[in-house]
Amino acid sequence: MTFISRMIAMTGLALAAACAQTSDSAAADAPGVSAPAGLIRGSEQDSVHIYKGIPFAAPPVGEARWKPPSPAQAWEGEFDATEFGPACMQFRANTQSIYAEKLGAISEDCLSLNIWTPEDAENAAVFVWIHGGALTGGASGLSMHDGAALAESGLVVVSINYRLGVLGYLAHPELSAESTEGISGNYGLLDQIAALDWIKQNISAFGGDPDNVTIAGESAGALSVMYLMASPPAHGLFHKAIAQSAYMISTPALKEPRFGMPAAEAVGVYVADKLGAENISAMREMNAESLIKKSVQAGYIAWGTVDGVVLPDELVNVFDRGEQAPVPIIAGFNSGEIRSLRALLPQASKNAAAYEAAVQVGYDDLAGDFLVQYPSNEIAESMLATTRDAMYGWTSERLARNQSEIGADGYLYIFNHGYPAANRAGLHAFHASEIPYVFGTTDNLAPNWPEIPDTPVEKRLSDAMLGYWSSFARDGAPSAAGEPDWRPYAADEAYMYFETGPEGTATDLLPGMFELHEEVMCRRRAANVGWNWNVGVASPPLPPQVAECR
Repeated sequence: MTFISRMIAMTGLALAAACAQTSDSAAADAPGVSAPAGLIRGSEQDSVHIYKGIPFAAPPVGEARWKPPSPAQAWEGEFDATEFGPACMQFRANTQSIYAEKLGAISEDCLSLNIWTPEDAENAAVFVWIHGGALTGGASGLSMHDGAALAESGLVVVSINYRLGVLGYLAHPELSAESTEGISGNYGLLDQIAALDWIKQNISAFGGDPDNVTIAGESAGALSVMYLMASPPAHGLFHKAIAQSAYMISTPALKEPRFGMPAAEAVGVYVADKLGAENISAMREMNAESLIKKSVQAGYIAWGTVDGVVLPDELVNVFDRGEQAPVPIIAGFNSGEIRSLRALLPQASKNAAAYEAAVQVGYDDLAGDFLVQYPSNEIAESMLATTRDAMYGWTSERLARNQSEIGADGYLYIFNHGYPAANRAGLHAFHASEIPYVFGTTDNLAPNWPEIPDTPVEKRLSDAMLGYWSSFARDGAPSAAGEPDWRPYAADEAYMYFETGPEGTATDLLPGMFELHEEVMCRRRAANVGWNWNVGVASPPLPPQVAECR
């Protein structure tokens, strides 16, 4: 070997050694935590420490499929928490949707959570994000749900995975027979409760306060927030709630048909038959991806189940009786919810006369009130508003009212912000469009999401919403530096109006909207009729007024 070649070789060895030392040093400098669950090594981004993919429960696979979550096994040494864990199993069909995002690995072994914490956090408020996706899709590691900006505001932020679709919500007589409580379904909800329990036991090690936990979610995440508020096993595990675009739908019962829906166990028997499975044992042996896909093709839709234990009753009943968690809440919706969810709309009437005739058939003595809210001179806009209000608007105001009635502050909002790319696509203030403003991730969007411009207007709105949400998580009262005060709903039916920015608190949101949809729900509930999407021109004849609805 020549002198030059020896020098090159020695230089290469020196560089390799230096790189190894740098790597070892970086690993040593990465934030580590000694929690009750074990030693955990994360990563650092500016002043935020990040821990990804931490298992909070054992893998629900094999014989553990369709069983309540069990504690995660202890690991040896340090857990490497530098990568997100797999998303839970789900059927991914529409890659062109504005909500579509590459998930990476998907697996049944998916019960993990992620934590963002300020480097100097001590007894900080904890913000737990529950992702949406109709209880059938999504993941805790999506780009818009990055918790760094909220952590920089002083919160410890946690996002969680939970079982989805048929793997998360199937009920079946055999599964109920296996249960010591005689129930089945709600496994995804039980995962969420297990995650909250893990947080209670471990979050102090990350600088979080286990006695100051806010649960938050959008769409199916907000539905999950309501389920948790109604679920006795979850009570005491959180202290505030945020429900963005929640929908207080009628929910199937475990063993009997109700509100036009078959019993959840009967649905499970139907699904097993469609999949050609003789019993639950055969379904547990099926490939998870095939199981998910075939269940969707069979028409399975994931819901919670009123089982008398995890979900003791219909959400409307639990909240009417004041049996929900007595915690402060932020609840609100977007003006353009249905612009990106047009599959929820019924077929439009041909003209104003047909529209009014259909409304008269569906709403009878309330038809006049309906047409004041949703007039026939703009059928397309009226139909968008009808479905929006029947699901999200009514629910949001109901949550603010219900919490106020039990002495917990309710804060109501409507989000009416548009920007050029969204408006050009006909998506002004569309479903979920508030999320990147809350998280401060307007520059970290899903691939097909309308691009948010980098302007002072957009920054102000994001800073304000992040401020309101983070201050609410800290002390239960939303406020933002330099922005209008946000009064509780109980004061005078107050609500915050977000447009170019926080425009201030107004009163009496969409006058008459809540009263109309509350009356419709009440009559249908009394007559055992569902109140989900069968509204507007698709409404069946309204049951007559009864004393309990006056």
